[in-house]
Amino acid sequence: MLNRVILMGRLVSDPELKTTASGISVTSFRIAVDRGYVKQGEERKADFIDIVCWRQTAEFVCRYFGKGAMIAVEGQLQTRTYQAKDGTNRYVVEVVADNVSFTGERRESNSNYGGQSYGGNQGYSAPAPQSYQAPAQPQPSYQSGSNADFQDMPLDDDLPF
Repeated sequence: MLNRVILMGRLVSDPELKTTASGISVTSFRIAVDRGYVKQGEERKADFIDIVCWRQTAEFVCRYFGKGAMIAVEGQLQTRTYQAKDGTNRYVVEVVADNVSFTGERRESNSNYGGQSYGGNQGYSAPAPQSYQAPAQPQPSYQSGSNADFQDMPLDDDLPF
């Protein structure tokens, strides 16, 4: 059986880190995921999906993501029921995230690193993880090379495949 969900959307509100009685970190938040089609004459619609993250994943989300931030989520779809305070039974569908990641979008507040800034004034800033170090020198690429970087292969009819 297969139960995998991959979503990309924007956080509807700031995630809040909570801790269970046994000391495990957890956060839940909702993302807005645009639908892939638009009916002519209508605005684009979005689906609002509930996400739950546990342990280090929860801490990562609360540290680096805020309201309006684009996020990619990979996990499993889970359903559960519970009884609300008013006595009614509630049915919940949510994604339990195994992996979350940045989407390549970067917002910067009060600074400009020469790149593009997205999203205006939403207060989200995604600093690089502390273990990241920029390379000291630019890495060589094929675009900067010449034909001398390659050697001619002899034409041989005895190819191994």
